[in-house]
Amino acid sequence: MSLDFATLDSLRRNHPGWKLLLADSAPLVVSFLHRAFIEPNIRSLSQSDLIESLEDELYALRERLGADVFPRRAQDYLNEWASNDRGWLRKFYPEHSDDPHFDLTPSTEKTIVWLDNLTARAFVGTESRLLTVFDLLRQLVQGSETDPQVRIEELQKRRDEIDAEIRSILAGNLPLLDDTGIKDRFQQFVALARELLSDFREVEHNFRSLDRRVRERITLWEGAKGALLDEILGQRDAIADSDQGRSFRAFWDFLMSQSRQEELTSLLDQVLRLPTIAETRPDKRLARVHYDWLDAGEHTQRTVAQLSQQLRRFLDDQTYLENRRIMNILRSIETQAVAVRGTQPEGQFMSVGDLGASIEMPMERPMYWPSRKPVIADRILQTGDADLEVQVLFSQIVIDKAKLAAQIRQALQNRNQITLLALLEMYPLEHGLAELVSYLQLASENPKALFDEEQIEPVTWKDKNGNLRTAEMPRVIFVR
Repeated sequence: MSLDFATLDSLRRNHPGWKLLLADSAPLVVSFLHRAFIEPNIRSLSQSDLIESLEDELYALRERLGADVFPRRAQDYLNEWASNDRGWLRKFYPEHSDDPHFDLTPSTEKTIVWLDNLTARAFVGTESRLLTVFDLLRQLVQGSETDPQVRIEELQKRRDEIDAEIRSILAGNLPLLDDTGIKDRFQQFVALARELLSDFREVEHNFRSLDRRVRERITLWEGAKGALLDEILGQRDAIADSDQGRSFRAFWDFLMSQSRQEELTSLLDQVLRLPTIAETRPDKRLARVHYDWLDAGEHTQRTVAQLSQQLRRFLDDQTYLENRRIMNILRSIETQAVAVRGTQPEGQFMSVGDLGASIEMPMERPMYWPSRKPVIADRILQTGDADLEVQVLFSQIVIDKAKLAAQIRQALQNRNQITLLALLEMYPLEHGLAELVSYLQLASENPKALFDEEQIEPVTWKDKNGNLRTAEMPRVIFVR
Protein backbone atom coordinates (compact mmCIF):
# COMPACT_ATOMS: atom_id res chain seq x y z
CA MET A 1 0.00 0.00 0.00
CA SER A 2 1.28 3.45 -0.94
CA LEU A 3 1.35 5.85 2.02
CA ASP A 4 0.53 8.95 0.02
CA PHE A 5 -1.58 11.84 1.33
CA ALA A 6 -4.86 10.72 -0.26
CA THR A 7 -4.54 7.15 1.07
CA LEU A 8 -3.69 8.27 4.59
CA ASP A 9 -6.49 10.84 4.61
CA SER A 10 -8.97 8.14 3.56
CA LEU A 11 -7.68 5.83 6.29
CA ARG A 12 -7.99 8.57 8.90
CA ARG A 13 -11.64 9.14 8.01
CA ASN A 14 -12.73 5.51 7.45
CA HIS A 15 -10.43 3.02 9.17
CA PRO A 16 -11.85 1.75 12.51
CA GLY A 17 -8.39 1.52 14.07
CA TRP A 18 -7.56 5.16 13.31
CA LYS A 19 -10.98 6.22 14.62
CA LEU A 20 -10.21 4.36 17.84
CA LEU A 21 -6.94 6.26 18.30
CA LEU A 22 -8.75 9.59 17.78
CA ALA A 23 -11.66 8.79 20.12
CA ASP A 24 -11.88 10.56 23.50
CA SER A 25 -12.81 7.25 25.15
CA ALA A 26 -9.87 5.37 23.60
CA PRO A 27 -8.22 4.56 26.99
CA LEU A 28 -11.45 2.95 28.22
CA VAL A 29 -12.07 1.03 24.98
CA VAL A 30 -8.51 -0.25 24.57
CA SER A 31 -7.97 -1.21 28.22
CA PHE A 32 -11.32 -2.97 28.55
CA LEU A 33 -11.16 -4.86 25.24
CA HIS A 34 -7.57 -5.90 25.92
CA ARG A 35 -8.52 -7.28 29.33
CA ALA A 36 -11.73 -8.94 28.07
CA PHE A 37 -10.55 -10.51 24.80
CA ILE A 38 -6.82 -10.41 24.06
CA GLU A 39 -5.30 -11.09 27.47
CA PRO A 40 -7.34 -14.30 28.13
CA ASN A 41 -7.31 -15.34 24.42
CA ILE A 42 -11.13 -15.39 24.19
CA ARG A 43 -12.75 -15.38 20.76
CA SER A 44 -16.24 -14.15 21.67
CA LEU A 45 -18.31 -13.20 24.73
CA SER A 46 -22.05 -13.07 25.29
CA GLN A 47 -23.71 -9.70 25.75
CA SER A 48 -24.71 -10.44 29.35
CA ASP A 49 -21.16 -11.38 30.41
CA LEU A 50 -19.63 -8.43 28.61
CA ILE A 51 -22.14 -5.96 30.11
CA GLU A 52 -21.43 -7.27 33.61
CA SER A 53 -17.68 -6.95 33.11
CA LEU A 54 -17.97 -3.43 31.64
CA GLU A 55 -20.28 -2.29 34.46
CA ASP A 56 -17.62 -3.32 36.97
CA GLU A 57 -15.02 -1.39 34.96
CA LEU A 58 -17.19 1.73 34.78
CA TYR A 59 -18.00 1.54 38.51
CA ALA A 60 -14.30 1.41 39.39
CA LEU A 61 -13.54 4.39 37.12
CA ARG A 62 -16.39 6.46 38.58
CA GLU A 63 -15.21 5.72 42.10
CA ARG A 64 -11.71 6.92 41.21
CA LEU A 65 -12.39 9.77 38.74
CA GLY A 66 -15.84 11.01 39.73
CA ALA A 67 -19.48 10.16 39.11
CA ASP A 68 -19.68 12.23 35.91
CA VAL A 69 -17.07 10.10 34.11
CA PHE A 70 -18.66 7.79 31.50
CA PRO A 71 -22.28 8.39 32.62
CA ARG A 72 -24.02 6.06 30.16
CA ARG A 73 -24.96 2.41 30.62
CA ALA A 74 -22.58 -0.38 29.65
CA GLN A 75 -24.99 -1.68 27.00
CA ASP A 76 -25.08 1.74 25.32
CA TYR A 77 -21.30 1.78 25.08
CA LEU A 78 -21.20 -1.74 23.62
CA ASN A 79 -23.84 -0.90 21.00
CA GLU A 80 -21.89 2.23 20.05
CA TRP A 81 -18.61 0.32 19.74
CA ALA A 82 -20.33 -2.27 17.51
CA SER A 83 -22.07 0.29 15.28
CA ASN A 84 -21.11 0.77 11.65
CA ASP A 85 -19.63 4.19 12.44
CA ARG A 86 -17.17 2.71 14.95
CA GLY A 87 -16.61 -0.91 13.90
CA TRP A 88 -14.53 -1.81 16.98
CA LEU A 89 -16.67 -4.83 17.90
CA ARG A 90 -18.67 -7.32 15.85
CA LYS A 91 -22.14 -8.09 17.19
CA PHE A 92 -23.68 -11.35 16.02
CA TYR A 93 -26.09 -14.11 17.05
CA PRO A 94 -24.58 -17.62 17.27
CA GLU A 95 -26.54 -20.56 15.93
CA HIS A 96 -29.35 -21.74 18.23
CA SER A 97 -28.89 -18.75 20.58
CA ASP A 98 -31.05 -15.66 21.23
CA ASP A 99 -28.36 -13.89 23.27
CA PRO A 100 -26.12 -11.64 21.10
CA HIS A 101 -22.36 -12.15 21.26
CA PHE A 102 -19.45 -9.76 20.65
CA ASP A 103 -16.05 -10.31 19.10
CA LEU A 104 -13.12 -8.06 18.27
CA THR A 105 -12.67 -6.89 14.70
CA PRO A 106 -9.22 -7.38 13.12
CA SER A 107 -8.70 -3.61 12.91
CA THR A 108 -9.30 -3.18 16.64
CA GLU A 109 -6.96 -6.04 17.52
CA LYS A 110 -4.19 -4.61 15.32
CA THR A 111 -4.58 -1.22 17.00
CA ILE A 112 -4.41 -2.71 20.51
CA VAL A 113 -1.32 -4.77 19.63
CA TRP A 114 0.34 -1.67 18.12
CA LEU A 115 -0.35 0.32 21.31
CA ASP A 116 1.03 -2.56 23.36
CA ASN A 117 4.26 -2.41 21.35
CA LEU A 118 4.65 1.32 22.07
CA THR A 119 5.60 0.65 25.67
CA ALA A 120 9.25 0.03 26.51
CA ARG A 121 10.18 -3.62 27.01
CA ALA A 122 12.56 -4.68 29.75
CA PHE A 123 14.16 -7.28 27.48
CA VAL A 124 14.39 -7.15 23.67
CA GLY A 125 15.77 -10.33 22.14
CA THR A 126 17.45 -10.27 18.74
CA GLU A 127 19.43 -13.52 18.50
CA SER A 128 16.43 -15.81 18.07
CA ARG A 129 14.93 -13.63 15.36
CA LEU A 130 18.24 -13.56 13.49
CA LEU A 131 18.39 -17.36 13.66
CA THR A 132 14.80 -17.49 12.41
CA VAL A 133 15.75 -15.26 9.46
CA PHE A 134 18.64 -17.55 8.54
CA ASP A 135 16.42 -20.63 8.90
CA LEU A 136 13.72 -19.14 6.67
CA LEU A 137 16.26 -18.15 4.00
CA ARG A 138 17.74 -21.64 4.12
CA GLN A 139 14.28 -23.18 3.65
CA LEU A 140 13.58 -20.87 0.69
CA VAL A 141 16.83 -21.77 -1.04
CA GLN A 142 16.59 -25.50 -0.37
CA GLY A 143 12.87 -25.68 -1.16
CA SER A 144 13.34 -24.03 -4.56
CA GLU A 145 16.49 -25.94 -5.58
CA THR A 146 15.80 -28.15 -8.62
CA ASP A 147 19.23 -29.83 -8.87
CA PRO A 148 19.10 -33.17 -6.98
CA GLN A 149 22.87 -33.26 -6.52
CA VAL A 150 22.92 -29.88 -4.79
CA ARG A 151 20.18 -30.95 -2.39
CA ILE A 152 21.97 -34.22 -1.64
CA GLU A 153 25.20 -32.32 -0.89
CA GLU A 154 23.31 -30.00 1.47
CA LEU A 155 21.71 -32.96 3.29
CA GLN A 156 25.11 -34.66 3.61
CA LYS A 157 26.55 -31.44 5.03
CA ARG A 158 23.77 -31.29 7.63
CA ARG A 159 24.36 -34.97 8.43
CA ASP A 160 28.06 -34.31 9.01
CA GLU A 161 27.21 -31.41 11.32
CA ILE A 162 24.81 -33.63 13.31
CA ASP A 163 27.43 -36.40 13.55
CA ALA A 164 30.01 -33.89 14.79
CA GLU A 165 27.55 -32.62 17.43
CA ILE A 166 26.85 -36.19 18.57
CA ARG A 167 30.60 -36.90 18.92
CA SER A 168 31.03 -33.67 20.89
CA ILE A 169 28.24 -34.63 23.31
CA LEU A 170 29.65 -38.13 23.75
CA ALA A 171 32.99 -36.53 24.59
CA GLY A 172 31.35 -34.65 27.46
CA ASN A 173 30.89 -31.28 25.78
CA LEU A 174 27.16 -30.60 26.24
CA PRO A 175 26.29 -27.04 25.05
CA LEU A 176 23.28 -25.47 26.78
CA LEU A 177 21.36 -22.25 26.26
CA ASP A 178 22.06 -19.59 28.85
CA ASP A 179 19.25 -17.69 30.60
CA THR A 180 19.40 -14.87 28.05
CA GLY A 181 19.02 -17.26 25.11
CA ILE A 182 16.09 -19.00 26.80
CA LYS A 183 14.29 -15.70 27.50
CA ASP A 184 15.01 -14.49 23.96
CA ARG A 185 13.46 -17.54 22.31
CA PHE A 186 10.53 -17.69 24.74
CA GLN A 187 9.69 -14.04 24.06
CA GLN A 188 9.64 -14.74 20.33
CA PHE A 189 7.41 -17.79 20.88
CA VAL A 190 4.88 -15.71 22.88
CA ALA A 191 4.80 -13.04 20.18
CA LEU A 192 4.31 -15.58 17.38
CA ALA A 193 1.62 -17.43 19.34
CA ARG A 194 -0.44 -14.25 19.78
CA GLU A 195 0.15 -13.18 16.16
CA LEU A 196 -1.28 -16.52 15.01
CA LEU A 197 -4.49 -15.86 16.94
CA SER A 198 -4.72 -12.40 15.34
CA ASP A 199 -4.15 -13.94 11.90
CA PHE A 200 -6.98 -16.42 12.51
CA ARG A 201 -9.33 -13.56 13.37
CA GLU A 202 -8.36 -11.75 10.14
CA VAL A 203 -8.77 -14.90 8.01
CA GLU A 204 -12.19 -15.47 9.58
CA HIS A 205 -13.09 -11.83 8.84
CA ASN A 206 -12.14 -12.30 5.16
CA PHE A 207 -14.30 -15.42 4.84
CA ARG A 208 -17.15 -13.63 6.62
CA SER A 209 -16.88 -10.72 4.16
CA LEU A 210 -17.20 -13.23 1.33
CA ASP A 211 -20.26 -14.73 3.03
CA ARG A 212 -21.82 -11.26 3.38
CA ARG A 213 -21.26 -10.50 -0.31
CA VAL A 214 -22.81 -13.85 -1.23
CA ARG A 215 -25.92 -13.10 0.84
CA GLU A 216 -26.26 -9.69 -0.81
CA ARG A 217 -25.96 -11.21 -4.27
CA ILE A 218 -28.54 -13.89 -3.48
CA THR A 219 -30.98 -11.34 -2.07
CA LEU A 220 -30.76 -9.01 -5.08
CA TRP A 221 -30.36 -11.64 -7.82
CA GLU A 222 -33.11 -11.81 -10.43
CA GLY A 223 -31.41 -13.80 -13.20
CA ALA A 224 -30.85 -17.49 -13.80
CA LYS A 225 -29.91 -19.69 -10.86
CA GLY A 226 -27.00 -21.35 -12.68
CA ALA A 227 -25.30 -18.04 -13.44
CA LEU A 228 -25.44 -16.99 -9.80
CA LEU A 229 -24.07 -20.32 -8.58
CA ASP A 230 -21.27 -20.04 -11.16
CA GLU A 231 -20.27 -16.65 -9.81
CA ILE A 232 -20.52 -17.62 -6.12
CA LEU A 233 -18.61 -20.88 -6.47
CA GLY A 234 -15.97 -19.08 -8.50
CA GLN A 235 -15.43 -16.62 -5.64
CA ARG A 236 -15.33 -19.49 -3.13
CA ASP A 237 -12.69 -21.34 -5.18
CA ALA A 238 -10.69 -18.14 -5.58
CA ILE A 239 -10.54 -17.72 -1.79
CA ALA A 240 -9.70 -21.39 -1.14
CA ASP A 241 -7.00 -21.48 -3.87
CA SER A 242 -5.43 -18.15 -2.90
CA ASP A 243 -2.11 -17.97 -1.04
CA GLN A 244 -4.00 -17.19 2.16
CA GLY A 245 -6.41 -20.08 1.69
CA ARG A 246 -3.69 -22.64 0.89
CA SER A 247 -1.56 -21.46 3.82
CA PHE A 248 -4.53 -21.74 6.20
CA ARG A 249 -5.37 -25.22 4.91
CA ALA A 250 -1.76 -26.39 5.37
CA PHE A 251 -1.66 -24.95 8.89
CA TRP A 252 -5.01 -26.57 9.77
CA ASP A 253 -3.94 -30.00 8.45
CA PHE A 254 -0.70 -29.77 10.45
CA LEU A 255 -2.50 -28.77 13.63
CA MET A 256 -5.23 -31.41 13.27
CA SER A 257 -2.66 -34.20 13.61
CA GLN A 258 -3.07 -35.94 16.97
CA SER A 259 0.67 -36.65 17.21
CA ARG A 260 1.48 -32.99 16.58
CA GLN A 261 -0.93 -31.90 19.31
CA GLU A 262 0.60 -34.32 21.79
CA GLU A 263 4.10 -33.14 20.82
CA LEU A 264 3.09 -29.49 21.28
CA THR A 265 1.60 -30.27 24.69
CA SER A 266 4.76 -32.05 25.80
CA LEU A 267 7.07 -29.29 24.53
CA LEU A 268 5.02 -26.52 26.16
CA ASP A 269 4.97 -28.39 29.46
CA GLN A 270 8.74 -28.85 29.42
CA VAL A 271 9.43 -25.21 28.48
CA LEU A 272 7.10 -23.72 31.10
CA ARG A 273 8.77 -25.85 33.80
CA LEU A 274 12.22 -24.38 33.05
CA PRO A 275 13.41 -22.33 36.07
CA THR A 276 14.33 -19.33 33.89
CA ILE A 277 10.86 -19.26 32.31
CA ALA A 278 9.04 -19.91 35.59
CA GLU A 279 10.72 -16.85 37.15
CA THR A 280 9.11 -14.59 34.55
CA ARG A 281 5.63 -15.83 35.60
CA PRO A 282 4.28 -16.45 32.08
CA ASP A 283 0.61 -16.45 31.25
CA LYS A 284 -0.95 -19.75 32.33
CA ARG A 285 -2.97 -19.94 29.12
CA LEU A 286 0.26 -20.41 27.13
CA ALA A 287 0.18 -24.06 28.24
CA ARG A 288 -2.92 -24.57 26.07
CA VAL A 289 -2.29 -22.01 23.35
CA HIS A 290 -2.47 -24.74 20.68
CA TYR A 291 -6.04 -25.47 21.79
CA ASP A 292 -6.80 -21.75 21.36
CA TRP A 293 -5.46 -22.11 17.81
CA LEU A 294 -7.82 -25.04 17.29
CA ASP A 295 -10.80 -23.03 18.57
CA ALA A 296 -9.89 -20.10 16.33
CA GLY A 297 -9.48 -22.40 13.33
CA GLU A 298 -12.82 -24.03 14.10
CA HIS A 299 -14.50 -20.60 14.04
CA THR A 300 -13.01 -20.06 10.58
CA GLN A 301 -14.21 -23.47 9.40
CA ARG A 302 -17.71 -22.71 10.68
CA THR A 303 -17.75 -19.49 8.66
CA VAL A 304 -16.97 -21.51 5.53
CA ALA A 305 -19.71 -23.99 6.49
CA GLN A 306 -22.20 -21.12 6.80
CA LEU A 307 -21.41 -20.17 3.20
CA SER A 308 -22.29 -23.70 2.07
CA GLN A 309 -25.50 -23.65 4.13
CA GLN A 310 -26.48 -20.35 2.53
CA LEU A 311 -26.04 -21.85 -0.93
CA ARG A 312 -28.18 -24.84 0.05
CA ARG A 313 -30.86 -22.55 1.43
CA PHE A 314 -30.79 -20.56 -1.80
CA LEU A 315 -31.37 -23.72 -3.84
CA ASP A 316 -34.27 -24.76 -1.59
CA ASP A 317 -35.86 -21.31 -1.82
CA GLN A 318 -35.52 -21.26 -5.59
CA THR A 319 -37.15 -24.69 -5.89
CA TYR A 320 -40.05 -23.53 -3.72
CA LEU A 321 -40.49 -20.37 -5.81
CA GLU A 322 -40.45 -22.32 -9.08
CA ASN A 323 -43.07 -24.78 -7.78
CA ARG A 324 -45.18 -21.88 -6.60
CA ARG A 325 -44.95 -20.21 -10.04
CA ILE A 326 -46.09 -23.42 -11.74
CA MET A 327 -49.08 -23.70 -9.37
CA ASN A 328 -50.00 -20.06 -10.08
CA ILE A 329 -49.95 -20.77 -13.83
CA LEU A 330 -52.20 -23.83 -13.36
CA ARG A 331 -54.65 -21.85 -11.22
CA SER A 332 -54.71 -19.10 -13.85
CA ILE A 333 -55.61 -21.65 -16.55
CA GLU A 334 -58.36 -23.13 -14.36
CA THR A 335 -59.76 -19.65 -13.60
CA GLN A 336 -59.89 -18.72 -17.27
CA ALA A 337 -61.55 -22.06 -18.15
CA VAL A 338 -64.28 -21.48 -15.56
CA ALA A 339 -64.79 -17.92 -16.82
CA VAL A 340 -65.43 -19.00 -20.44
CA ARG A 341 -67.40 -22.12 -19.53
CA GLY A 342 -70.79 -20.56 -20.42
CA THR A 343 -69.63 -18.79 -23.58
CA GLN A 344 -70.02 -20.83 -26.75
CA PRO A 345 -67.15 -20.11 -29.17
CA GLU A 346 -68.07 -19.05 -32.71
CA GLY A 347 -66.84 -20.70 -35.86
CA GLN A 348 -64.28 -23.49 -35.97
CA PHE A 349 -62.19 -23.43 -32.82
CA MET A 350 -60.79 -26.98 -32.74
CA SER A 351 -59.71 -29.51 -35.35
CA VAL A 352 -58.87 -33.19 -35.08
CA GLY A 353 -56.37 -34.65 -37.51
CA ASP A 354 -56.14 -38.16 -38.96
CA LEU A 355 -59.85 -39.03 -39.43
CA GLY A 356 -59.09 -42.18 -41.44
CA ALA A 357 -60.35 -45.60 -40.31
CA SER A 358 -58.01 -47.91 -38.44
CA ILE A 359 -58.05 -51.33 -40.17
CA GLU A 360 -56.91 -54.43 -38.33
CA MET A 361 -56.62 -57.68 -40.30
CA PRO A 362 -58.09 -60.84 -38.72
CA MET A 363 -54.84 -62.77 -39.08
CA GLU A 364 -52.95 -60.09 -37.16
CA ARG A 365 -54.94 -60.78 -34.04
CA PRO A 366 -53.39 -63.20 -31.49
CA MET A 367 -54.97 -66.66 -31.32
CA TYR A 368 -56.94 -67.84 -28.32
CA TRP A 369 -54.85 -69.58 -25.69
CA PRO A 370 -56.79 -71.52 -23.05
CA SER A 371 -55.73 -70.93 -19.47
CA ARG A 372 -54.39 -73.81 -17.41
CA LYS A 373 -56.32 -74.79 -14.34
CA PRO A 374 -54.19 -75.58 -11.30
CA VAL A 375 -54.39 -79.14 -9.98
CA ILE A 376 -54.79 -79.24 -6.19
CA ALA A 377 -53.83 -82.51 -4.54
CA ASP A 378 -55.81 -83.45 -1.47
CA ARG A 379 -52.96 -84.47 0.83
CA ILE A 380 -52.39 -84.20 4.55
CA LEU A 381 -49.22 -82.30 5.49
CA GLN A 382 -47.00 -84.06 7.97
CA THR A 383 -44.59 -82.56 10.48
CA GLY A 384 -41.00 -82.86 9.30
CA ASP A 385 -38.25 -84.14 11.54
CA ALA A 386 -35.21 -83.12 9.48
CA ASP A 387 -32.09 -81.97 11.37
CA LEU A 388 -31.79 -78.34 10.17
CA GLU A 389 -29.23 -75.67 11.21
CA VAL A 390 -31.34 -73.12 13.09
CA GLN A 391 -28.38 -71.17 14.54
CA VAL A 392 -28.46 -68.94 11.46
CA LEU A 393 -31.76 -67.48 12.64
CA PHE A 394 -30.13 -66.23 15.86
CA SER A 395 -26.84 -64.92 14.39
CA GLN A 396 -28.16 -61.56 13.29
CA ILE A 397 -25.90 -58.57 14.10
CA VAL A 398 -27.30 -55.71 16.18
CA ILE A 399 -25.09 -52.62 16.57
CA ASP A 400 -25.31 -50.99 20.01
CA LYS A 401 -25.16 -47.25 19.19
CA ALA A 402 -25.26 -46.33 22.88
CA LYS A 403 -22.05 -48.29 23.41
CA LEU A 404 -20.37 -46.56 20.45
CA ALA A 405 -21.43 -43.12 21.74
CA ALA A 406 -20.04 -43.99 25.19
CA GLN A 407 -16.71 -44.95 23.59
CA ILE A 408 -16.58 -41.56 21.82
CA ARG A 409 -17.28 -39.69 25.07
CA GLN A 410 -14.67 -41.72 26.94
CA ALA A 411 -12.04 -40.98 24.28
CA LEU A 412 -12.80 -37.22 24.51
CA GLN A 413 -12.40 -37.05 28.29
CA ASN A 414 -8.69 -36.19 28.11
CA ARG A 415 -8.59 -34.45 24.73
CA ASN A 416 -10.59 -31.81 22.87
CA GLN A 417 -11.03 -33.83 19.68
CA ILE A 418 -10.22 -37.18 18.09
CA THR A 419 -10.43 -38.54 14.57
CA LEU A 420 -12.46 -41.64 13.76
CA LEU A 421 -9.27 -43.39 12.63
CA ALA A 422 -7.62 -42.78 16.03
CA LEU A 423 -10.82 -43.87 17.80
CA LEU A 424 -10.83 -47.16 15.89
CA GLU A 425 -7.24 -47.78 16.97
CA MET A 426 -8.45 -47.58 20.59
CA TYR A 427 -11.67 -49.56 19.96
CA PRO A 428 -11.23 -51.83 16.89
CA LEU A 429 -14.26 -52.72 14.81
CA GLU A 430 -16.01 -55.87 16.04
CA HIS A 431 -18.83 -56.04 13.48
CA GLY A 432 -17.07 -54.69 10.40
CA LEU A 433 -18.79 -52.38 7.95
CA ALA A 434 -22.09 -52.24 9.88
CA GLU A 435 -20.31 -50.81 12.95
CA LEU A 436 -18.37 -48.32 10.77
CA VAL A 437 -21.63 -47.07 9.24
CA SER A 438 -23.06 -46.63 12.75
CA TYR A 439 -20.08 -44.42 13.67
CA LEU A 440 -20.76 -42.31 10.56
CA GLN A 441 -24.44 -42.01 11.49
CA LEU A 442 -23.47 -40.81 15.00
CA ALA A 443 -21.12 -38.24 13.45
CA SER A 444 -23.84 -36.95 11.10
CA GLU A 445 -26.26 -36.54 14.02
CA ASN A 446 -23.65 -34.77 16.21
CA PRO A 447 -23.57 -30.98 15.47
CA LYS A 448 -19.99 -30.76 16.81
CA ALA A 449 -18.58 -33.49 14.55
CA LEU A 450 -16.64 -32.38 11.46
CA PHE A 451 -16.21 -34.02 8.04
CA ASP A 452 -13.00 -33.09 6.17
CA GLU A 453 -13.75 -34.02 2.57
CA GLU A 454 -10.23 -33.15 1.39
CA GLN A 455 -8.53 -35.74 3.63
CA ILE A 456 -9.21 -39.38 2.71
CA GLU A 457 -8.31 -41.98 5.35
CA PRO A 458 -8.29 -45.80 4.95
CA VAL A 459 -10.09 -47.86 7.61
CA THR A 460 -9.18 -51.56 7.82
CA TRP A 461 -10.74 -54.52 9.68
CA LYS A 462 -10.97 -58.30 9.49
CA ASP A 463 -14.20 -60.07 8.62
CA LYS A 464 -15.46 -63.26 10.26
CA ASN A 465 -13.37 -65.34 7.81
CA GLY A 466 -10.16 -63.50 8.74
CA ASN A 467 -9.94 -61.58 5.44
CA LEU A 468 -8.60 -58.01 5.60
CA ARG A 469 -11.14 -55.41 4.44
CA THR A 470 -10.41 -51.73 3.68
CA ALA A 471 -12.75 -48.74 3.24
CA GLU A 472 -11.65 -45.27 2.15
CA MET A 473 -13.65 -42.40 3.65
CA PRO A 474 -13.28 -38.67 4.45
CA ARG A 475 -11.65 -37.78 7.74
CA VAL A 476 -14.23 -37.67 10.56
CA ILE A 477 -13.40 -35.60 13.65
CA PHE A 478 -15.33 -35.82 16.93
CA VAL A 479 -15.11 -32.63 19.05
CA ARG A 480 -15.81 -32.42 22.76
